[in-house]
Amino acid sequence: MNALLIAGSDTNAGKTVLTTSLAAYWQVYRTEKTLGLMKLLQTGKGDKELYHQLFKDNPSIEIMTPLCFQTPVAPPLAAAIEGKYIDLGLVWQAFMKLQQQCSFVLVEALGGLGSPVSEELTVADLAGDWRLPVVLVVPVRLGAIAQAVANVALARQSKILLRGIVLSCVTKSSEVELANWAPSQLIQSLTNVPVLGIIPHLADPTDLDELAKVAGNLDLGLAITS
Repeated sequence: MNALLIAGSDTNAGKTVLTTSLAAYWQVYRTEKTLGLMKLLQTGKGDKELYHQLFKDNPSIEIMTPLCFQTPVAPPLAAAIEGKYIDLGLVWQAFMKLQQQCSFVLVEALGGLGSPVSEELTVADLAGDWRLPVVLVVPVRLGAIAQAVANVALARQSKILLRGIVLSCVTKSSEVELANWAPSQLIQSLTNVPVLGIIPHLADPTDLDELAKVAGNLDLGLAITS
């Protein structure tokens, strides 16, 4: 499949930084091909606006956020508060359109793999049903090991094709903290899933040059060649 879902182990895990890093990398090194950039669905403001800020002037990047709610809570709650419903058929149609039009599609999930996208389905359920390959972003902080193990277990339960784990320094972390909180070898040993690299803490997460460098240092960045 010419698509990849960027999912997290939790909220504020670093999904957006990885997604925009991969898009920035594509913008620099895959100029002859088109990229679809999609937020699965959004509550409140944030990712959609950032995508447009960073990539709106690039005609080779097609940005789409098919379903948005104003209230910044879980989608089923936001829909109930606003008297709306979650039309996942609309989201699927948008995804399929991007797949048909673009060489590759990056889809950013919301929350963690266990976060609800509707009253019946989680992000993990959707990834499994749509057969979307997934990269799991795990934030570097105390509890990262347990988060990685639990989310990989959920991914396997949902029959997700998990390509790997990316560790994300959502705050400044020392080498000692990184080694103690998110040891790559231990996470790989416990999950049997490769750790594809580490996203450093970025002082300016809108610096496209820095974002492209981040993706270039990940095993996954070079794997996007469709």
